[in-house]
Amino acid sequence: MTRLLFFLIITTGALAFTYDRETESPPHSLTPSLPLTAAADPEAKDIIAKSDAKLKGKTSLAEMKMTIVRPTWKRELKLKSWSKGDELALILILSPAREKGAAFLKRGREIWNWQPTIDRTIKLPPSMMSQSWMGSDFTNDDLVKQSSVVEDYNHKLLGTETIDGRSCYKIQMDPKESAAVVWGKVVVWIDKAEYMQLKAEFYDEDNYLVNTMYGKQVKTLGGKVLPSVMEVVPADEPGNKTIIEYLSLDFDKPMNDNFFSVQQMKKVK
Repeated sequence: MTRLLFFLIITTGALAFTYDRETESPPHSLTPSLPLTAAADPEAKDIIAKSDAKLKGKTSLAEMKMTIVRPTWKRELKLKSWSKGDELALILILSPAREKGAAFLKRGREIWNWQPTIDRTIKLPPSMMSQSWMGSDFTNDDLVKQSSVVEDYNHKLLGTETIDGRSCYKIQMDPKESAAVVWGKVVVWIDKAEYMQLKAEFYDEDNYLVNTMYGKQVKTLGGKVLPSVMEVVPADEPGNKTIIEYLSLDFDKPMNDNFFSVQQMKKVK
């Protein structure tokens, strides 16, 4: 989940979503999974590697809208983010007004938060890592966990399914014993034509579904064909949903490492 979560929030990548059964139809239509013959089987690991590469750039710059939905309220934030590789990222809150100018800096596994209203910079301690990030369905810890979907998992091609008219590979990823991975397994649906993830299910070590992610509204972003909207919600909290919509996304813009500093975090606009 980490690469996708990193992409979603830091724009380099995860998670969960549900829909209101009374007011919405399911976000994707699926056809039953069809097994692939051995002769036709592409290597599952190669498919995952191509999909992972699609999310990568040397750097990324994005503006997005995040909508947090709860049973009794809804909240919208606009964000701007910069990232370089997997280690460096900066997020600026553009709105609402009461949080405008707040920023988050990620360097490796550490996060700093700048709050201009109180003129204070906080380095998040371990005790805060499990807390919700900006009231969403992400935690602070989600932002810094890093694992390789290519190297930290064993991959098995389960078959094919059609999602919103797109033929997808269905692949199960089981963590290697040596990998520091929180998931018991991950099942992903990857578009055959564009190698983009259109669905992912995340299970705990007891094989209970924790999160599901759907990618929607496919567009060309930063020269890559990608879902422009992700919907995220925990499986065990009905009515909760986090929606991330990309307003703009560019890859490989020049960025200096010094940009990702506590000092710069206070000045970025």
